[in-house]
Amino acid sequence: MMRLGLLLLWLAPLLSAAEFEGKQSNFHGFPMVEFALGEARCRVVLPKEAAVGRPWIWRARFWGHEPQLDVALLKSGWHVAYCDVGNLFGSPRAVKRWDAFYEHLTAKYQFNPRPVLEGMSRGGLIIYNWAKANPEKVTCIYGDAPVCDFKSWPAGRGQGKASTGAWQACLKAYGLTEAKALEFRGNPVDGLAPLAKAGVPLIHVVGDADVVVPVGENTAVLERRYKKLGGTIRVIGKPGVGHHPHSLKDPAPLVAFILQAAARRPGVPK
Repeated sequence: MMRLGLLLLWLAPLLSAAEFEGKQSNFHGFPMVEFALGEARCRVVLPKEAAVGRPWIWRARFWGHEPQLDVALLKSGWHVAYCDVGNLFGSPRAVKRWDAFYEHLTAKYQFNPRPVLEGMSRGGLIIYNWAKANPEKVTCIYGDAPVCDFKSWPAGRGQGKASTGAWQACLKAYGLTEAKALEFRGNPVDGLAPLAKAGVPLIHVVGDADVVVPVGENTAVLERRYKKLGGTIRVIGKPGVGHHPHSLKDPAPLVAFILQAAARRPGVPK
């Protein structure tokens, strides 16, 4: 049955924007469709020639910001997708919203069952929390200056800068008091064993002068814990760079990592 599913996926015809219900526009010269799924605002960008298996990268937050990786993958035949989870901070409600979007794209449009997850800044919360709940449905994870512990940002209980408004919104999203939130053990830095067991490779890009989402409280903690579990993670550091700018001017190292991960983790979950 698994082999049949993979064969059908590979033989799926090229999608066109007209097959999606929603507003049609373009993203850096590629056809894009904007639509609503429940409460979520969603976007899907289609390549001009799709790669085998309909691979896709799933961006969390900050749509269109530093798009060079997304554009490079579009040129390689990948789809780019987005499902808004603003002000939900990776909470169970955000994960549930992403569950519905994943089902929509994979069941209705035969998108690859293992997307790549891309999260910048606070987007790190949803990519890791969704991935930990669905480790067999992920090709790899790319975090860019990602928030890996909300006690660091937006709470600002360490070396980073607090954001009072965002912290209150975060508490509301999780339904936690501040005291309970500071004891919470469901951040990206926690509970990484399912991802390590599934062999999900991680790549982070960080600026070592980031004072908003300090590396030492976020990526460095996650890196240390993931390696201890036997997981694979690569961290690309940018000397003297703060929280911005995100990404890499030349996304070639990211593209290479993603394509290698896709080759090692074929698109049918166990």
